[in-house]
Amino acid sequence: MSGGVMTRLPGADDEKKRRPWGALAVGGVLPLAVIAVIAATVSGDWSKGATGKTSSHGLDTSGHFLLATALILSAARLGGVLAEWVRQPRVVGEICAGLALGPSLFGRLAPDAADWLFPQSVQQLLNGLAQLGLVLFMFGVGRELSGMRLRGAATQALLISQASMLVPFALGTAAAVLLLDYAQDGVHSLAFVLFVGCALSITAFPVLARILTDLGIIRTPVGRLSLFASAVGDGGSWLILAAILAGARGSSPVGLLVNGLAALAITLFYLGPLRRFLVKWSMTGKDKDGTTTMVLLVVLVTGTAALTASIGLHQLIGALLVGVAWPKGNRKAVVAAEHLVSTAASVLLPFFFFGFGLTLDLGALQWGVPSLLALAGLLTLAVVGKVIGPGLVARMTGMPWRPAFTLGVLLNARGLTELVVIQIGYQAGIIDRRLLAILTLVALITTAMTSPMLSLFGLKPDSAPSDAAESSEEAELVGTGSTERG
Repeated sequence: MSGGVMTRLPGADDEKKRRPWGALAVGGVLPLAVIAVIAATVSGDWSKGATGKTSSHGLDTSGHFLLATALILSAARLGGVLAEWVRQPRVVGEICAGLALGPSLFGRLAPDAADWLFPQSVQQLLNGLAQLGLVLFMFGVGRELSGMRLRGAATQALLISQASMLVPFALGTAAAVLLLDYAQDGVHSLAFVLFVGCALSITAFPVLARILTDLGIIRTPVGRLSLFASAVGDGGSWLILAAILAGARGSSPVGLLVNGLAALAITLFYLGPLRRFLVKWSMTGKDKDGTTTMVLLVVLVTGTAALTASIGLHQLIGALLVGVAWPKGNRKAVVAAEHLVSTAASVLLPFFFFGFGLTLDLGALQWGVPSLLALAGLLTLAVVGKVIGPGLVARMTGMPWRPAFTLGVLLNARGLTELVVIQIGYQAGIIDRRLLAILTLVALITTAMTSPMLSLFGLKPDSAPSDAAESSEEAELVGTGSTERG
């Protein structure tokens, strides 16, 4: 051969004698285990050195950061695999893995090991990755929202969307009046009540799309209507959340007006001139390999997130806005967006789950009668508001009972999106740790119960409609994307 010399190793053709996993264990895992045991044994004396000061078992901040990164990603992947094994969305397992690495489990069983693996200096670095993952995730949600198109039964779809947001919102605000003891000190009662209602009104659009895909019903009328209702409802909930946060900070009416006008100006600029510029620029063909498009996208997402945060809106609102404005007709722009969103979902969001787990100690919550009643009440209202409310509206607008109830069950999935919302409320000083834990369990339970409820009541459609049937459907929703977390 002219390109080089190939050397055939002895025994290379003997397939029966090959034991790659055994070779990996003998040549890699076993030596590494021996090295780790010896290093852990002698590191105490070595780390003290001549000065007698301990240096965290020989690892500096960078070493701890890399070790923590490997552990968090491995735990998230394992949790996702286990969740899929029991027929749950992968995000449920990844959230549970993040909670397990925090004080709820690992920190309780081995507090010294947890402090050594995740020192405060490393937690700050991991939080940076978590925030980057969140803004890219919200960019993906914005792309999904802007990609929704409705043809046909617009009245029915909009009424269902309205019920999906407002019915659980109303139930949540009514329950919050009885839960004022769970508000943080100094927060206005109105901000607390509205926030609880907003938290219950959330549907996780990306995880809903994943559930529909797994069940094979994403192309059915019920699947499409549930996606549209989730998109419209979540868009309204994020706008309401922005107003609640502005009010919770104690801004004056003049300040609220100024910030509102600034937000409106930014929105009009992004959806108008900037969007037209991005569409024209993406069609010029100047970016041959797509790297400039990728860099431009990251700069826009992070820069706009910082801009909206500076005027009193949450940074995720800015990332959502970029997703809405990002062009969809250019292949390189679409590929760059899909790659970034996929990276955020698989590599960066596990750091958010970990950071969320650090702020929440489920074991520290005193699960007495009041807490259990609060959990049971909010869980019941969350399920009733999402299942019965939109289901009744769907039935009243002409949908048979079976698909109407299916629609409500699908809208009950909350997933990652609600975790983001309730953490925002906790960090803004609206809810305390007890309600943070309760709403976390509500989000996990309502997401985990979606697939079992569909199977239990026999609500899963047998198959998606044919292409011919699809052309005659009353409602056609276009724009379901590939994000898998919510």
